[in-house]
Amino acid sequence: MTKLYVGNLPFTATEEAVNALFSKHGTVEKVSMITDRETGRPRGFGFVEMSSADAARAMQALNGTDFDGRPLKVNEAQERERSGGGGNRNGGSRRY
Repeated sequence: MTKLYVGNLPFTATEEAVNALFSKHGTVEKVSMITDRETGRPRGFGFVEMSSADAARAMQALNGTDFDGRPLKVNEAQERERSGGGGNRNGGSRRY
C-alpha cells in the first residue's frame, strides 16, 4: 500500500471528486482530506492510499494536471517526524 500526498487541491474539492479522479488509475483504498482543526475548512491538500503499482501510475498521470483550475501536486507521502529536531510549534521560547 502506498500513500500519496495530493497538494494544491481547490478548497471546493470533495473526497468523492478526488476518489473519482484517482480511481481512473486503479483501486483507491482510502481518501483523506485535511481540514483546519479550528475552522473545519479544507486546507487544500489530502492523501490517497492505493496499491503501489496503482499509486505509481496515478502519480505519473496526475502530477501537474489541472483539477478545477489548479495544477495538482502528487507525490509519495513522507512520514512526518513525530519527535525531536527543530519545528517548535509554539514559535520558539516559552512564555509563562
